[in-house]
Amino acid sequence: MSDHLKDKQFATRAVQAGQVPEDGTRSVTTAIYPSSTYRVAYPGDESGYVYSRWSNPTRKALERGIALLEGGSHGFAFSSGLAALSAVLHLLKPGDHVVAVNDLYGGTHRQFEQQMTTWGLSFSYVDGSASSFEDAITPATRLFWIETPTNPLLKLVDIPAAVSIAKGRDILVAVDNTFATPFVQQPLTLGADICHHSVSKYLAGHADVIAGALVVNDEALAEKLYFQQYAIGAQLGPFESWLVLRGMKTLHVRMERHAENARAVADWLADQSMVRRVFYPGLTGETLPNDMHSGGGMVSFELDADFERVSAFCTATEVFMLAESLGGVESLINHPAAMTHASIPKAVREANGISDQLIRLSVGIESVDDQLSDLKAALAAVAGSVRTTDQ
Repeated sequence: MSDHLKDKQFATRAVQAGQVPEDGTRSVTTAIYPSSTYRVAYPGDESGYVYSRWSNPTRKALERGIALLEGGSHGFAFSSGLAALSAVLHLLKPGDHVVAVNDLYGGTHRQFEQQMTTWGLSFSYVDGSASSFEDAITPATRLFWIETPTNPLLKLVDIPAAVSIAKGRDILVAVDNTFATPFVQQPLTLGADICHHSVSKYLAGHADVIAGALVVNDEALAEKLYFQQYAIGAQLGPFESWLVLRGMKTLHVRMERHAENARAVADWLADQSMVRRVFYPGLTGETLPNDMHSGGGMVSFELDADFERVSAFCTATEVFMLAESLGGVESLINHPAAMTHASIPKAVREANGISDQLIRLSVGIESVDDQLSDLKAALAAVAGSVRTTDQ
């Protein structure tokens, strides 16, 4: 951990986290160490780097950097966000129970229901209110899994309230902080046990790497997660680690622009007659919980149109590219029911509020005027022939 950075402002930490090299070269950028193995002093020597599945200098720099940004003591970089999630779930044992928010990334829901239930875990899904977590607890509950803001409806969960409910009950609280990033909120400082990231998104920030991360503050929990990382072999490679380190240096600048543009887009959408509803944290004036600094860079909304016209809208934009994922500097448009959340059964999606009319935007850092013009042109393109869902 770069101890001299702990008391610095976030922008300074973002730029300099993971920057100190370990090879004595005094380079201002972290080196890429592609080594798979390292020379040791004697048989059984584990005093330094031995094998890159165990630890790698470039990955270690990234893990220290992410931990520093999240206010944690230990970071772990994985080959994807889902690999990081899997490591958390492997802390549990058959028969254990997980309470999760019902508005979840489709890949998370798929891992829960199509993989981990066969391993003996059970899952309950709640609306994210404190009372819903309390009511869902069973004697077998060992984990609360929280997204906040959620994907794709951008619901907000009160992290300290969930922590208070879990405290003293042998229940871990894990928060997926992908949408918010540590620039917007830091779950560990609010009492959460585990902070999770799909690093592919905002932390890396340039749509050029797949990665995941976990950050914790507890030494015993860190040892368990380290065992999962090297035993399963889902660690991040050195080249990908370097890409994320490079991306994190501008996280604070990017997130400020993402949030500024996203709020302008949300405000504009809220005034459009073809838009039934807009989802954006703080849009309707509510106070943001968890010491959130902004609503972030994601906006979701429902068009008052049939599925055909919704699909036409998604393909009519130019600045907003139709694509999976989110969090890069470029603007993306996504249709959750047909894309990121298609693996969730339709009945479950609709029960959780994910309709066929829902569109999710990852608002990039381009000119907001161009973003708004793009959305306006797409609405105009489908408005003349639109058939509302009420017809």
